[in-house]
Amino acid sequence: MFHVKHNPNILLVNPWIVDFSAYNFWIKPLGLLYIASLLRRNGFHVTLIDCLDYYKRVKEYGDGKFFKTIVEKPGPLRKIPRNLSQYGIPEELLLKRFSSIERPDLVCISSGMTYWYIGVFKLIEIIKKFFKDIPILLGGIYATLCYEHAVKYSGADIVFKSGNEVDALKIISEITQFPITQFEFNIDQLPYPSFELYNQLHYISLLTSRGCPFRCIYCASPILSKGFIRRDPKNVVSEIEYWVKDYHVENIAFFDDALLLEASNYFIPMMKDLIKSGIRCNFHTPNGLHVKAIDEEVASLLFRGGFKNIRLGFETSNEERQIESGGKVSNKDFLNAIKYLKKAGYSGGEIGVYIMAGLPGQRVEEVKDSIEFVKSAGAKPILVEYSPVPKTKLFEKAKKFSEFDLENEPLFHNNSIIPCQWEGFTIGDYRRLKKDLKGYSI
Repeated sequence: MFHVKHNPNILLVNPWIVDFSAYNFWIKPLGLLYIASLLRRNGFHVTLIDCLDYYKRVKEYGDGKFFKTIVEKPGPLRKIPRNLSQYGIPEELLLKRFSSIERPDLVCISSGMTYWYIGVFKLIEIIKKFFKDIPILLGGIYATLCYEHAVKYSGADIVFKSGNEVDALKIISEITQFPITQFEFNIDQLPYPSFELYNQLHYISLLTSRGCPFRCIYCASPILSKGFIRRDPKNVVSEIEYWVKDYHVENIAFFDDALLLEASNYFIPMMKDLIKSGIRCNFHTPNGLHVKAIDEEVASLLFRGGFKNIRLGFETSNEERQIESGGKVSNKDFLNAIKYLKKAGYSGGEIGVYIMAGLPGQRVEEVKDSIEFVKSAGAKPILVEYSPVPKTKLFEKAKKFSEFDLENEPLFHNNSIIPCQWEGFTIGDYRRLKKDLKGYSI
C-alpha cells in the first residue's frame, strides 16, 4: 500500500490474445471499462490501452480480423502443428504508447480466457521494465479461475479474484489510499462503461444483466458472477440511445448469458421502447440466444429491432446430453424457434446454431447427427470446440478423460487442441467436420 498526494493516475490495460486463432466478435473489456468509469467518477485520472484495438480488417458490422504476429510456442504447445500468434497492437507501437502517457501510480490489467495467459505475462513483464516500481493489479477471468496459478507465475503484485467493479474500485482505493464514495454494488447505478476512451468506435458491447440463472455443467458464469441480476429495461434503452445519438455507434453486441429470459418482463418491453423511439442500429448476439425463449413475438421483435445474424445456443440434438448439460433446450424448442424466426423474416443463412464438439466422451457421430438435424431445420450449423473451464462440473470429468494436464497447465484448456480428443472423436474427425461445413450454404 502507498499514499499519493495527488489524484492518482491509473493505467488500465487490456492484454493481447495469444492463441492459434482469434477473431474480433465485438470484443471489448467491459469490466475494465466499467472500472474506468467508476474511477473517473471518484476523481482518479484514467488512461486506457486496449492491446486488441488494432485490426487488420474491420467488416460491415464492426467485427473483423485482428492484426497478428506469429510468436514462438511455449514448451507445452511445441508439438501442436500450428502457428501461435499474438493478436493486437505490435509491441513497438505499445511501447510508443507507454512513452506518450503520464507515469501511472498503479497499473490494472484485465485477463480473458485461461489459456490466453501468455499475453498477460508478457504484458506484465514489459510494464515492469518500462514503469519500474509501479504496482500491478491483475484481475479478470484467468485471474479468477486460475487464481493460484496467477499468484505464482504472473508477476503481478496483487491478483484480484472474482468480485465486481465496485469491489475492484475498493481495492484500488486501498492500494492508493485515495478515498472513494461508492461502496455498494447496484447494477442500475453504475455509470456507462467508458467507451469514449477509444479513439474510434466501430461498435460497443452491452450487458443488460449479470450472471446466469442456468447451471450448465461446462460454463463458469455462476462462478464469475454471483447470482443473477438485471438492469431496468428503461435504463438499457437510455444507454443504447446515448451511444447511438451521441457517439454515432451503429453496432451493438449483447453479451448477456440470458438476454431472453422472462422476455415479457425484460426483452419485450425493452425492444418495444427501442422501436417506438426510432433508434436504429445493428444488434448482435455472439454469446447465443436462449432457444426456449423464442416465441412468435420475440422473433418478430428481434427482426424488427435490427438483430443481425442470429446466433442460437443449441449445443446438441442428443436428448440425453441435453438433459445432462442442464436441460435448458430440447429439439422441439429448437424447431419452434427456427419456425418463428423464419416467419419473422430471417433466412436460414442468417440463423447460426452453435453445436458443441469435443466434449468428454462425445463421439463424432453425435456431432454429425446434430449438424444434420440443424441442416434439416434449414439453419446454419456452427461448430464450437469444447474448452475445459476450471471449477465447472464438467471440468472434473474432463481432467479424468483428457491426455493433457488440465489441472496444472491452463494452456491445455485451449479448445483449438481439442483437449478431450480420443479414439471416438479425434482431431482429424474435427477437421473433417469443419472442412465439410466450410462449403455448406443454405
